[in-house]
Amino acid sequence: MLLMLVDILSYLINIIVMLVIVQFVLSLLISFNVINRGNEFVIACYRAVTALLDPLLGPIRRVMPDTGMIDFSPLVLIVGLTIIQKVLIHLAVPVVMG
Repeated sequence: MLLMLVDILSYLINIIVMLVIVQFVLSLLISFNVINRGNEFVIACYRAVTALLDPLLGPIRRVMPDTGMIDFSPLVLIVGLTIIQKVLIHLAVPVVMG
């Protein structure tokens, strides 16, 4: 039961990390005009991903110092989620095996 819960949380963490990467790639493509800003589908996807990630990135942005044009909050989120994922797996395996 515990291992299944850790698996579900691990999948959710992986999905969030993928969303952060998608947001990063879309923002680069939009900012360098590779994708036209008039493309409503891409803008809608970007807004949806941003709406999903803003509750997670907002508190990190408030705590982190201002670094100018570079936003390191997605990197901090990915590293933090990866650490949480590894700790959960490390804690769950001995309980299940024990």
